[in-house]
Amino acid sequence: MVVNVFISRYILPSMRVLLSVSDRTGIEDFSRNILDIGGEIYATSGTRNFLISKGIDVRPVEELTNFPEILGGRVKTLHPAVFGGILARKDQLGEIEKLGIKSIDIVVVNLYPFERTEMIESRLIENIDIGGVALIRAAAKNFERVTILVDPSDYSWVLNELREKGEIDIEKRRDLAIKAFYHTSRYDSIIMGTLWNLYHQDIPPYISIAGAEALKLRYGENPHQEAKYYSTGGLPWEILGGKEISYNNILDMESAWKIVKEFEEPAVAIIKHNNPCGVAVGKDAMEAYLKAYDSDSMSAYGGIIGLNRPVDIEFAERLRGIFYEVIVAPDFSHEALEFFSSHKKDLRIVKFKGDTGDLEVRSSAGGILVQRLRNVDLNIKYVTQKKPNDEQMRDLLFAWKVVKHVKSNAIVLAKGGMTVGIGAGQMSRVDAVKVAVMKSGDRSRGSVLASDAFFPFPDDIEEAAKAGVEAIIQPGGSKRDGEVIDAAEKHGIAMVFTGVRVFRH
Repeated sequence: MVVNVFISRYILPSMRVLLSVSDRTGIEDFSRNILDIGGEIYATSGTRNFLISKGIDVRPVEELTNFPEILGGRVKTLHPAVFGGILARKDQLGEIEKLGIKSIDIVVVNLYPFERTEMIESRLIENIDIGGVALIRAAAKNFERVTILVDPSDYSWVLNELREKGEIDIEKRRDLAIKAFYHTSRYDSIIMGTLWNLYHQDIPPYISIAGAEALKLRYGENPHQEAKYYSTGGLPWEILGGKEISYNNILDMESAWKIVKEFEEPAVAIIKHNNPCGVAVGKDAMEAYLKAYDSDSMSAYGGIIGLNRPVDIEFAERLRGIFYEVIVAPDFSHEALEFFSSHKKDLRIVKFKGDTGDLEVRSSAGGILVQRLRNVDLNIKYVTQKKPNDEQMRDLLFAWKVVKHVKSNAIVLAKGGMTVGIGAGQMSRVDAVKVAVMKSGDRSRGSVLASDAFFPFPDDIEEAAKAGVEAIIQPGGSKRDGEVIDAAEKHGIAMVFTGVRVFRH
């Protein structure tokens, strides 16, 4: 909120301000202060009516244009008297004065939050702002003379500058103009994406990404790398406590969240270096956590915990004595937050409050890669004489949900609703099997196995058989599927195909 706390050194009777805001945060106090220092305020009807209701009498835009708003408000400010007043350079002020046009010094505009509009064509179209975008761009273009404000958080310091100096420094006007161009570019990218999604199901033929700095990170993956986090539509998570979040933390906590959101039952995932080291489901969050921790207690040290249930005090206290970097959950009880603030001050507490979206964007040399993240219904095909029993089938489907989030080549061993061995990021699939078996110890006996892609050779099955694996789920589709199935038959292993590959690079 803007507060008038000192007397202005400047009275600016010639300063004219144009207001047209959707986000009215702080606009009442801003307007009062502008009037206090002798400015003139003109406003479009919606903003003016709001300010009048607060006892602030500002002038209508019609006093500038001598022309009424028309077409039900579709045309309000699109007039030479407005845009001439904004776009005139200092050396052109005499020209507009001869035409009876008043110069405008400050433009305060922000656009309707289009993303909140219902996905109905008529409402979307009517909420596409034309005049507001034009006002912002005109004022930003002429930043050498005009100040453009699109963000209510800038009101206070701008008022302070006006009171102290009588003007805004050109360097600051330039930076405000850059912010304004971001505001309009983000707005246009949202409109483009929303309208495409309204009429089409596929990825658009063009993409515009507008993100604002949300966090300045200490560094990137390594200390010598500069890094920032940009939000493209509001943070889907909120940091409730702990140390400053890091680049790697953000990658890992998103991985943890994506895994636990796969499950309807209570689920916990422990992430290390963007791969799960332990995942489990249980009758409640505590049971799921204990099983996930037991999956690979050595690797769990320094990991990121994600769960799909709120964290209570019992769960929080169970983490005492174990070092984790981040805990991610849909909510935290007051008692749990107090415990963490007292006993685990460095643990980053993150509340996920939204979805991560279905489009994944990655940078690539000379461009970007975009893919849609979609779960595909599985068409389970039993390919061996031996069929998995009900318990094995539950574990197979559990392991399949996990293996989708493990870096390829990926193998997951599971038993009793928990992972017992994970082989991630191996260059050959047989090595991924060996790593998973090595991590599992003797728990591989009686386990099931999930593979993110088909087995190219039967030697993978031989390794699984030696480890005591009893059932396998895999996409199928290899030229040697017959040999792979024969190997499973030979060792009495039940095998099912999904017909879906789930590589994760």
